[in-house]
Amino acid sequence: MNLFESFAHALAAGAIDMLAAFDRGMLVDLGVNPTRVREWSKIRDVYYGPTRFKRQQAKAVSLARSHGASLDKLAFIERSLRLLDDDTERWRLRHRLLELRGPYNSFTRRAKEILPAQEPSVPEDYINFSESKDGKRRFCGSGDEHLLAALEHRLRDGLDTSKTSGPQMMRNFADILTGEGGGVQVPVPRPILAVGLPDFVRIMAGEGDDVVLALSDGTTMTGAEFLAAQFGDILEVAAFHPEAGAVNLYRTERRANKKQRDLAKMVSPLCAFPGCRHGADACELHHVTAWKHGGETNLDNLAPLCRYHNRINDDDPWRKRRGRIVMIRGAPVWISPRGYPVKNTNRGVMDKLFGDYRRRM
Repeated sequence: MNLFESFAHALAAGAIDMLAAFDRGMLVDLGVNPTRVREWSKIRDVYYGPTRFKRQQAKAVSLARSHGASLDKLAFIERSLRLLDDDTERWRLRHRLLELRGPYNSFTRRAKEILPAQEPSVPEDYINFSESKDGKRRFCGSGDEHLLAALEHRLRDGLDTSKTSGPQMMRNFADILTGEGGGVQVPVPRPILAVGLPDFVRIMAGEGDDVVLALSDGTTMTGAEFLAAQFGDILEVAAFHPEAGAVNLYRTERRANKKQRDLAKMVSPLCAFPGCRHGADACELHHVTAWKHGGETNLDNLAPLCRYHNRINDDDPWRKRRGRIVMIRGAPVWISPRGYPVKNTNRGVMDKLFGDYRRRM
């Protein structure tokens, strides 16, 4: 069996046996999409994890093996059953679905005939934002239909029908947020901008249009935009060492003071966990060496983490479940459960001010 045949077998007929040897940490270290790893991990827990339905679990493994259920089929089954509250009914339906054979599209079509009809759930109100890319962000959300209908009507007011409506509606939305055209000004946290001295000299000489500066809200600004803005309102001065990072201030309080928070956000303008898009302004300040283990509230021990990643971080160094944050040369870096370092962003002030110097080390 060649390499591709082994790969195809692991995804198809041999999927259930492959899950028996599932290693989440190895997949993360090898660069597999964490979302896919989490989905496979949940499937593995169903078929091999602890349960009081031992006989039902063993039967499910046997059916999956004998009928050659692929990894995609197993994932579809678990997605389809996740809303059921009755564990006994869930196992019964799982067995019926595992008995189905055939190509994936045929399988899903027949599976929908077996699965009970579910009342559509009313979505909760929410709004999500993507990370910044090429100076843009995407957002989506769900809310009261009357409120959003009124918003759409407002955004469509006065559109030029000979042009695409989307860009015009976005401009109208921006007017509402910024207060132009009689809209309402939306307050936002004041972001912090760090400018290295060499870049500052270039920018002030009109030669720094290509310089990209990082802000603590996860966005960026070019040298030209920096000059055009009233930067006196957002510029704050801080001292950084190319190896140690931001200068320490206080150690007696568990909670960081405002200046410590500001400096930590400049070192890492995003949550330090790989793949997390949350800007530092929306993060909590994490003690790299946990407070319970004697960690001090000094800048060489503080890193911004979003609420979720702050809670799953392995605060105990001997536990290797989700990985943990460490400080490497003045900046926070995630160490995987298998010991591999991964940095979430190179847009922090240490990279901007001392990037060339640090790369030569």
